[in-house]
Amino acid sequence: MQQTVEATEALAHRLESTGDYRILRRLVPRPPTGAPLACGSKTGIIVDFETTGLDTERDEILEVAMVKFSYSRDGRVLGVIGSFQAFQQPSTSVSAEITKLTGITDAMVEGHAIDADAIEAFVAEANIVTAHSAKFDRKFAERYWNFFQHKHWACSATEIAWKEYGFGGAKLEYLLAKSGLFHDAHRALDDCQATLEILARALPGTSVTALSILLECARRKSFRIWATGAPFALKDALKRRGYRWNDGTDGRPRSWYIDVAEDTLEIEQKFLATEIYTREIELDCREVTALDRFSNRV
Repeated sequence: MQQTVEATEALAHRLESTGDYRILRRLVPRPPTGAPLACGSKTGIIVDFETTGLDTERDEILEVAMVKFSYSRDGRVLGVIGSFQAFQQPSTSVSAEITKLTGITDAMVEGHAIDADAIEAFVAEANIVTAHSAKFDRKFAERYWNFFQHKHWACSATEIAWKEYGFGGAKLEYLLAKSGLFHDAHRALDDCQATLEILARALPGTSVTALSILLECARRKSFRIWATGAPFALKDALKRRGYRWNDGTDGRPRSWYIDVAEDTLEIEQKFLATEIYTREIELDCREVTALDRFSNRV
């Protein structure tokens, strides 16, 4: 068996050396180390949900998966502590579209319910929870289990400037392929393991891991500015500037809004005063940290 693996790897190296081929290797998940946590290390959780749809207020969770890992202060992954996976039977049948996308069938979830106590125990010691679409996953997590509201969150898709490091996008499957790997996409645990591998690797042309950049971004506070009452005629100017519309159904203002870094807050306030409102105005400006980022609370 070992000879077969070595021969296959030698063939892959020969193909790659021609410059005409790129070889993708199957991602081998990192096994739990079983070793005690290193002194000064921290604990992270990567979470992913499979759901009955994309509506975070009405659709239901079908599957939750998490990988718990330890990391150093400088953002190096030290090892996997453990993993968690569970199914949940929804109130209606799983649609054919969702089965095609996720591979989850009615038979797989029938009779299953996610144990809230087990989830809480698994995430209890986590210093940060990461998802590859935190804006989506955090809302589902908090709707089902309110203890997720008290965790710091990070998004591995949006809080790393992947294009600055030579990547053409942030889709997980693409990031893996650019790293020479592939995996069984669209099952929750597989995606958690893939996210961990991407975060553990050094970014191209650097000596720093993607995780270190993610943590640095998560630690910084930002500000959300709500352009309440902005003239309708100037909506295109706001959109070009990067503002997004919130329809107010989630309890937050019915308004255009934008998230800005602390060092650009004054610039954005000046833009609104001079270009949008054309007068001095007291803006609804809210400080945002990893404790509430990606939630519906800001």
